This record gives sequence, structure tokens and C-alpha cells, in this order.
Amino acid sequence: MLTTLKTAYTDTRADDLAWALGREPLAALAVLDLELGGAKLQLRLLGASHQVLLEEERGSCSETVACMADSSTPLPLGVAKRLGDWEYEFAARVETLSQGSFAGRAQELLALVADHPNGLAGTFPGSPNAFTAMLAQRIEGQVRWRTWHAYPQEGRLVVTRTRVGARVPAGQGRDEPLWVTGRAQTVT
Repeated sequence: MLTTLKTAYTDTRADDLAWALGREPLAALAVLDLELGGAKLQLRLLGASHQVLLEEERGSCSETVACMADSSTPLPLGVAKRLGDWEYEFAARVETLSQGSFAGRAQELLALVADHPNGLAGTFPGSPNAFTAMLAQRIEGQVRWRTWHAYPQEGRLVVTRTRVGARVPAGQGRDEPLWVTGRAQTVT
């Protein structure tokens, strides 16, 4: 689903994004409710930010990536946490692109998400390349989502990836380990 967000573009610097788990639902500009194999997932666009609310029989999870005045946690490179019976993994990176490359990448991502049944994207008035996009899926018992936060005035794209699922017993491994921590890095 693609929508034009009825708001001014306020989160205008990639470096201002912060990450938080467990926040209450924030006021959303657009929402997509999904049912993914018994999991209820709500994708929420908050301006140039996002919030994902996950509810399953094992519990619930709330992820927020936004400019939050009351948050002291900058956008991390990676996070891995146990949430009850779940494993939560988050990764972020910042891509810096030329103006021409940025426009092409923005339109490619919007096309990918716009027609996907589990996708939500919102563009901002005045700039077709200023957007936030989200895409969710369920794979092998895990709920996964990816997000893209576009900052055309900086030529920067913040990309996040999250997985939430049952704890994996020792020795069974993961297909993409995210057990690294630190601040999100710029990729040029």
C-alpha cells in the first residue's frame, strides 16, 4: 500500500533516528494490520519513522525507530535480545547515495513495497523521494520486517531489518546472525 502522508517532513536527519523496544503505540499517519501465520502485526508510519507492533500467543513486542526527544538510545548497528520465549534481532545501516542514484533507488523501493500485500509506504508532500517504507513476512516461524527511511536532502537511506521468533536451541544456528552491537554505520 502506498499513501501520501498528510504532514510536513519533520524527521529530516538520518542521524536523529533512535531505536526503542516496548513503547506504547504512538500516533500514526498510516497503519497496515496484518495476520501472518497466527501473529498479528501492525505496521505504523510515524512521519519519517516507524513503529511495529507484534502480538502472538507467546507475547507482544513493540519496535520504534523515530526521532524521540526522550530517548537516549541512538540507532544501533545491531541488537539481539531475548524477549521471554522469543529472540529479537535488529540491524541497521545507512547508505549514502548520489542524487541520481538516490532517486532511482527510492523509486525502486517504492515500487517494491507499494503493490506488496504486506507492504506499507508513505511519501511526503513536495518530494517523491522522501518516504518511509515497510515490508513484513513470516518465514520458518519467524516474523521479519524491513524498513527504509529516505532523507533525499542528505542523500541518505536508513535501512533496518528485524526478526522475531522462537528461541533457537544451541547448535541449530541462524541463517543471518545479527549479534553485533554498535552505532549504525554509513555505507558509501
